[in-house]
Amino acid sequence: MRGISAIAVIAAVAAGWAAAEAIETPRDAQWNVLDFGAAGDGETDDTAAFQEAMDAAWAAGGGVVWAPTGEYLFEGSLDMPREVTLRGVYHYAPAHAGIRDGSDELPEYGTVFLVRGGRGQDESGTPFITLNNNSTLQGVCVYYPDQDPEGPEPVPYPYAVAMRGNNPALIDVELLNPYNGVDARRNQRALVRNVHGQPIHIGLIADAIYDIGRIENVHWNPWWSLGTPLYEWQEQNGTAFIFGRSDWHYVHNTFAFGYHVGYHFIATDTGATNGNFLGIGADRCHTAVLVEASFPYGLLITNGKFVSFEGEEPVMVRVTDEHEGVVRFVNCSFWGPADRIAIIDGEGTVAFGDCNFHMWGRHDEPKEAILARGGSVMVRGSEFHQDLPQITLEEGVTRAIITENFLRGEERIVNNAAGNVIIANNVTDIVEDAGGEE
Repeated sequence: MRGISAIAVIAAVAAGWAAAEAIETPRDAQWNVLDFGAAGDGETDDTAAFQEAMDAAWAAGGGVVWAPTGEYLFEGSLDMPREVTLRGVYHYAPAHAGIRDGSDELPEYGTVFLVRGGRGQDESGTPFITLNNNSTLQGVCVYYPDQDPEGPEPVPYPYAVAMRGNNPALIDVELLNPYNGVDARRNQRALVRNVHGQPIHIGLIADAIYDIGRIENVHWNPWWSLGTPLYEWQEQNGTAFIFGRSDWHYVHNTFAFGYHVGYHFIATDTGATNGNFLGIGADRCHTAVLVEASFPYGLLITNGKFVSFEGEEPVMVRVTDEHEGVVRFVNCSFWGPADRIAIIDGEGTVAFGDCNFHMWGRHDEPKEAILARGGSVMVRGSEFHQDLPQITLEEGVTRAIITENFLRGEERIVNNAAGNVIIANNVTDIVEDAGGEE
C-alpha cells in the first residue's frame, strides 16, 4: 500500500478548512449584512443596513442575506422583499440567546436581533419584520431588551413577525420575549416551524387564510420571566394561539404554558376555522381551549393534553353560546385541578371520544366534569377518573349520546335536555355480588 503524500495531507486539510468555512458562511449567501454597514455591536442601529442588503438581494432576483454572529440593534422595522431569505447561524430554535449577564468575558454567540423600534405601540403598529411572497426568516433570536420582567405590566409593541402573501416562512427562530409574537394573517400556505419563546400578550394569530397553512413545533414557554410580576400579567391576560378564518389549517406539536387562554377559536369578518390539530397542548392556563366559532367542517383535535388551574373557575374547554360549528376531541387527556373539564353552549356539536378526564371539582362543592347547556354533545369511550358527578345535560341540549364510558363510582349523569338523548352502556367500577349487594 502506498503511503499518503504530504501534498495529499495538505489538500485534505485545506478541504476541511473549506468545509468549515462553508458551514460558517453558507455558499448561497451572496449578501452579508456586514458588507452593507451592519455593526452587530448591540449599540449601532442596523435597520438601514439590513434593509439595503435585502433590497440588493431582491434586485438580483432573490437570494440569501447572511447575518453572522452578532447583536444587531433595530430602532426601525424591516420589510423583507419577495424571494429573499434572511438567515442567521442557527439551524434550530435557540434558547436564551438574547440574554446576557453583562460580563465582558463572554464572547458573542449566535445571531441576535435586539428590537427597540415600535416601543409603546400596540398590535396595530408596523411589525418588526414583515415577510412577503416566498420570503423566509431563519436561524435568529429576537429579543426586546427594554422589556422589564418585573413589570408589573409589559411595554406594548407591534407583532415581532408578520406573514403576508404566498408561502412566507418562519423557521428555526426564538421569539424570546415579544409583546406580540407572530401575525400569520392574510397569507396563503404560510409555514411556521421550530419557533420557541415567550410572547407575553399574543403568541400567534392566524386569520384570513384561504389555502392550507402549517404551524409545526411551536412552543411558548416562560423561559424568560417565570415567577415575575410580568409573568403573572401574562397568566391573567395572555393568549397563546388565536385562530380566525382558516381553510384547513395543519397545526402539529404546539404547546403553551402560563397563559390565560391556550387556544382561542374566534369568528372574524372573514369567517372561522377548520383544521387538523394534532399533538397540541396547553398547561397552567385558565382556559386551555376557548371556542367561540368553528366551521361546520370541524376542528379536529387529536392527541392533545390540556391542563387548567389558574384563576377563578378554571375550565379545560369552554364553548360559548355563539358557537355553531363542530369540535371533536379524540384521544385527548385533561387534568387540573380545575372546576370542570368542559362547559358547552351554543348550537354546534362538541364531541369527546376515547379521552381521559382527571382532576375536576377543584373546590369543595362537587361539580360535574362536563356541563352541557346547549347544542349537540357526544361523549363516547372515555374514562372519568374521579368519584364525582360526570355529566349534566341542561334543557338547551338538542341531541346527546353518552355511551360506553368508564365511570369511577356510581353513574351520575343528569339529563334535563329537551332534545333526543341516548345514555347507555356506561361501565362503573362498582362490583355487585350474586345477591345484588355491593
